[in-house]
This record gives sequence, C-alpha cells and structure tokens, in this order.
Amino acid sequence: MTHPAPSLRATLHCHVATPSRVKLSVTADVQAQADALRLRYTLRGDTRLLRIPAPTAPVPTDGLWRHTCFEAFVAADDEPAYREFNFSPSSAWAAYRFASERQRDPNAEAREPVLLRPPQVTVTPQAITLTVRVPATALPRSPAVLSLGLCAVIEELDGHLSYWALHHPAAHADFHHRDGRTLRLAAPLS
Repeated sequence: MTHPAPSLRATLHCHVATPSRVKLSVTADVQAQADALRLRYTLRGDTRLLRIPAPTAPVPTDGLWRHTCFEAFVAADDEPAYREFNFSPSSAWAAYRFASERQRDPNAEAREPVLLRPPQVTVTPQAITLTVRVPATALPRSPAVLSLGLCAVIEELDGHLSYWALHHPAAHADFHHRDGRTLRLAAPLS
C-alpha cells in the first residue's frame, strides 16, 4: 500500500517595504500527490479589515495579483524556466509560463493550455483558507525536485497591499526572483 507524501507547512513573511497594518499570519501547506501538487493557504487575522474579492466564475483571469490572492511559482530545481499560478478567494485563477525571469512564454501557453479546478475557499471573520490541486501536467516536465516560491498579496480595505512570501531576496517585493523559490519538494510522479 502506498501512503501519500507528508504535507509540509511553511510560514510566509510580510515584506518590510510593504508592512501589513492588520495583524495577520499566513501559512502554506504543500503536498506532492501521485498526480498533482496540493496547496493549502491559510491566512489568520481579522478578515473584516481586508478587501476580499467577491465570489465569481471560476475561470482564468489576469490581474489577480492586484487584490488579495495566493500565488505559487514552480520550477524544476536550478532551471530558469518556471510556472506561475495565481488563486483568488473569488475562485478565479491564472496560470502562466515563463522561459526565464519575467520572460513570459505565450507560445508554450498556447500549445499546452492549463486547466485547473477552481480553488476551494472558506472565509470566516478570523481566517481565509484556500486549497487547490495543481495537476502534474501543469508543472515543469519530469523533474525529480521542484523549487517553489509560495506567496500572497493581501489587500486591506483602503487598498493598501502587503506582499508575503517564504523569502524576500530583494529590497522590494519580487515574487518572480528565482532566489525566492526556497522550498524544495519531490515532484509528483506523473
């Protein structure tokens, strides 16, 4: 009998240049499953002080990072190419491919479009929980190890944005920076 890989929990940290004015904590649980990468983000704090996107159709949507959303940057370990996934509490999502840092690869996106199931979202006055499965077919091909950068953008009621990540390698928030992909994880098998 095969047992699922254990889930790893990581804490996201707010960038010092964009401090949150609301007391929050953000964690991410990551698990490589047989055919997918399971991500579960948990934001704890007074969500009544945050601007949370209203529920909408679960379709690919650009610009989610302009409001509260959760993100994952995934690369084969030590490769310049990577994938970016954005997940909104509204249930909208986005998936992008990059050939190298901030060099989007629209040809690859057109050849192999990514279809994701909408995230499962729970919002209470004290927390937001967002869970999503990213299928192995949407991840970099055949690596033994994935490098992940897990991030969040949190919008307060007045529009102030704070940027959260496992690691902030630059003086300004930059989720695309390869040194921000600090979590190493065995890739899903298929």
